[in-house]
Amino acid sequence: MYNYIIKGGKKLHGIVDISGSKNASLPILAATILSGKTSKLYNIPDIEDVRITLKILEELGCKVKKDKNKIVIDSKDINKTTIPDELMRKLRSSVIIAGAIISRFKNVKFSYPGGCDIGSRPIDLHLENLKKIGIKIDENSRYIECICDKIETKNIELDFPSVGATENLILSSVLGKHEITINNSAMEPEIIDLANFLNRMGAKIYGAGTNIIRVVGVENLKDVSYRIMPDRIEAGTFLIAGAITGGNIKVNNVIPEHISPILNKLNECGCQIITNNDSVYLNSSGRLKAVDIKTMPYPGFPTDLQPLFSTLLTVCRGTSIITENIFENRFKFMQEIKRMGAKVTTEGKTMIIKGVKKLHSANVESTDLRGGASLVLAGLVARGTTKVSKLQYLLRGYENFDKKLNSIGADIIREEEEKGE
Repeated sequence: MYNYIIKGGKKLHGIVDISGSKNASLPILAATILSGKTSKLYNIPDIEDVRITLKILEELGCKVKKDKNKIVIDSKDINKTTIPDELMRKLRSSVIIAGAIISRFKNVKFSYPGGCDIGSRPIDLHLENLKKIGIKIDENSRYIECICDKIETKNIELDFPSVGATENLILSSVLGKHEITINNSAMEPEIIDLANFLNRMGAKIYGAGTNIIRVVGVENLKDVSYRIMPDRIEAGTFLIAGAITGGNIKVNNVIPEHISPILNKLNECGCQIITNNDSVYLNSSGRLKAVDIKTMPYPGFPTDLQPLFSTLLTVCRGTSIITENIFENRFKFMQEIKRMGAKVTTEGKTMIIKGVKKLHSANVESTDLRGGASLVLAGLVARGTTKVSKLQYLLRGYENFDKKLNSIGADIIREEEEKGE
């Protein structure tokens, strides 16, 4: 495992190319199971979550080839319908692979998924809605087994616009003779990307990006080539990094519409923002001012960027109030940033931040993916040298994070932990 050693106080200046979307790549990789044919995917990020997903596909029987910026997946010879337990436990989003398997093979067996400790995040919503479309589910202490004769035509109402549950319902119902309507569906751009990919294969999915999605089952799918959308969370991360260091940066390969809530809040803080078709320029001069944030499903402020924006607010003038409406343990990372001098109090789903002029360096530990990135941003602005450990979380979601930051003026050394540390 690795640590980051960060010398703070450097203003970031320059251009960053944003990688393909992690949260779009994972369900699209799962969707390659459906066709039984060849899928060529471009702009897939080289991150740990992708590597785990590809290992799962290979364990199921897919042939996977990597060629520079292209991944080719042949799902013709899948010979297993049980998702390996040791891989399932590493990755929460692996549960959506179950939806693709059940659609094609009418049975699947898997264990409870793992992932970051940012809240209970039960998969009950997935299972409850899979039952509604005719899937029989047997749960025991270790495994969940799903069996289905055929998907039933249903009108589903989600209690909450869950991205994962929406994706699983779509993937489960692509193949067959039926029609599924998902009301109160998630509207995230990653849902649109999944639907676009599936439709390119020959699926019939309507309404992606709205709160009502209709899936008309089809009998067969075809080979496909597809380019993954840019990662809006990575784009937001680098813009916030530019803001917290008082720098000016440009992010390329971004869809500004996807990050408009972040751009609006950065502008409210005092940053200058200029958007083009596929890029965003940010200039941050002087000390920024406090703002309030409430996380909400898309098109609201994304929960994945709340930890990073909250870190920025620790060094803004004034008092900010953060309301986290998605995950109950999302403030966990702030205990480490408080060790760096942040003035923060939390109660339930609310966090109050009183801005300070400077943070100071410390040895801190990453608690989850976005929390780990937040600690890096804190290290960039802190006095002295900060050590961020337990980077296994960070590596799950960011491609070449330290290299990209160093290319625009950061001073980060990636060191390997000594054995036994």
